[in-house]
Order: sequence, then structure tokens, then C-alpha cells
Amino acid sequence: MGDSATPALIVGLRNPGEQYEATRHNLGADVVATLAARHDAKFKRAPRIRAEMAVVAIGDTRAILARPNTYMNESGQAVAPLVDYFGMPLDRLLIVHDDIDLPFAKLRVQEGGGSGGNNGVASTIRSLGNEEFWRLKCGVGRPPGRQEPASFVLKRFGKNERDDIDLLRQYGADVIELFVTAGGDEARQQAGEVKIG
Repeated sequence: MGDSATPALIVGLRNPGEQYEATRHNLGADVVATLAARHDAKFKRAPRIRAEMAVVAIGDTRAILARPNTYMNESGQAVAPLVDYFGMPLDRLLIVHDDIDLPFAKLRVQEGGGSGGNNGVASTIRSLGNEEFWRLKCGVGRPPGRQEPASFVLKRFGKNERDDIDLLRQYGADVIELFVTAGGDEARQQAGEVKIG
């Protein structure tokens, strides 16, 4: 576990643009936006980095919140420069992203491992040359029937899903706050205890 007094970098993966707002693939960025709103923080364009950033204080620890302005499959082109710019140790980096292999409205914190089929995580691993960073996975469930996963994640949540997703965004923000103040192991335990629906 990293030193929780060390600032943390929290990156919510997304596709930028109005047509992608509130889609399943943008759930990671939406969770990070929920945390920013909780702390009355506004995202601003980062200088020389393809991302928007907001800085919040959680307890005595600073958290840099970021949303890439790259498409999902180029996320690493924003994450790696952010890590370099802030000199961020990888055990204080948390990537927040959607996960189709995780049941709908479940949360899971994981350290290291592969991309799990998420192109944004795969791009981040490539750009960092390292997979030993933390992830907060936000479950969107598997596509119904024979629907292609690539088109499923670009769709918005249905009316019957939105209340649970609103709860997931709040619980996800809670997990991020714990990651910032107490570290990844504590955040992993809390994420595993979240029950929605």
C-alpha cells in the first residue's frame, strides 16, 4: 500500500463528446465527475495534456481527478503524460472504468493484471509500459442476446437501470475517497461490500 499522504491521481476513462455522454463506456468518467461535484470542483483543460483536470482535498490528501480528452482506445496518451507531469507513483494511480464482465452495478477494486478487454485500460498499460496500477471497475453487465459488446457499451442506460447507476456513482465516489485517504487495500474491501439493487 502506498503512503496515503501522497497525492493520488484518479482517471475516469471515457469517450469525449456529447454523443457519448451517459453511455456505459463513460461510466468511469461519470463516477469521477460525481466525486468532483461532491467537492464543488470544476474540470479545466490541462495544459499540454489531452485531459481535463480538477483538484480536490479529501481529508488531508490531495487528489487530482482527470478525464481524458482522447477516445477510449487512446486513453494511455492522456494517462502517461499525467503520471509523468505529477511524478505519480503507480500505486497512487487509480483508473476508473466500465467493465462488461462484472455484473451490472457491481464495483471491484483490483491492483495490476491485464486489460480485461477494456481498450482504455489496454492503452494505458501500453503507454505506461506497466500494468501495476489500481483500477476501480464499474460493472455494466454483459450485452443481451447476440448484441455486440462494442455497440452495447456505446448505448445509454435504460430507464429501469438509472436509479441503480446513480447509486453506483455515489458508492464509486465513496470508494475513490477511501483509496485517496487509506490506500488500495481498504478501497478494495469497501468496494466488495457494496450492494446495489
